[in-house]
Amino acid sequence: MKLIAGNSNQPLAAAMAEYLGAPLTAASIRRFSDQEIFVEVQENVRGQDVFLIQSTSAPANEHLMELMITLDALRRASARRITVVIPYFGYARQDRKPGPRTPITAKLVANLITSAGANRALTVDLHAGQIQGFFDIPVDHLYARPVIVSDIHEQFPNQDTLTVVSPDVGGVVRARSLAARIGADLAIVDKRRERANTSEVMNIIGDVAGRDCILFDDIVDTAGTLCNAAEALMKNGATSVSAYVTHGVLSGPAIARVEKSVLKSLVVTDSIAPTEATKACKNIRILSLAPLLAEGIRRISEESSVSSLFE
Repeated sequence: MKLIAGNSNQPLAAAMAEYLGAPLTAASIRRFSDQEIFVEVQENVRGQDVFLIQSTSAPANEHLMELMITLDALRRASARRITVVIPYFGYARQDRKPGPRTPITAKLVANLITSAGANRALTVDLHAGQIQGFFDIPVDHLYARPVIVSDIHEQFPNQDTLTVVSPDVGGVVRARSLAARIGADLAIVDKRRERANTSEVMNIIGDVAGRDCILFDDIVDTAGTLCNAAEALMKNGATSVSAYVTHGVLSGPAIARVEKSVLKSLVVTDSIAPTEATKACKNIRILSLAPLLAEGIRRISEESSVSSLFE
């Protein structure tokens, strides 16, 4: 087994390598003066089971090209099998046609990754489950819920007062799953989105008065939805509001919004490498996915069950 990391999330890749006791394969990923990407794998990978670790986070296009060029280098180096480990799959929100003459970019990215030479994919909390079907190769879809549930047990000793809240109708299945795992009630924020990256809270479905509310979602981008939902929950009598989100994109005004919001805390994973501003924010905490992803890699390499991780 060989592990190789792109530039998108070196700390996570290093933590996974440490967990597995397998050093990262030496590779050089650099830019020419015109910003073309050049990749050189500096160890022999012929006949090896190779795991390429790369999130397609911001800058998404740069990291996506790194991923595909490294895939091509590994394929031409005669790796036996190449599994792309994508903790955060970018472009996942473009999983359907929202209007005429628009692309389904998630499918395009899946095609590009497959054509570049990937034999298998491992990812975490896809924005929509059907994206697994966009790939013409096997996809192992991991869930961050075990990591999140463990942290909730530590942070909320009295779970009788907890209510899990979906910040929109589309996330109800995700929130219901978490609520069932921790034995909490479920509530839903009904919102109207007038345009991309803006939202308006309309109604709270469910009783949140006197409850410690946990907003649960897969992606936080500009944090407008989360902060508006948290404010609406407090206005409806919630005792406190915390948020757990798998992928902390946190673009634009997100961090400033979170700092000024009524959120007690925002907990994200390291599927996207946290910036210095994210680390400095007093009410943002980061959970590591390294053990979960590393265990997924181990099981794929050993041809054992991955789904049993969640039983």
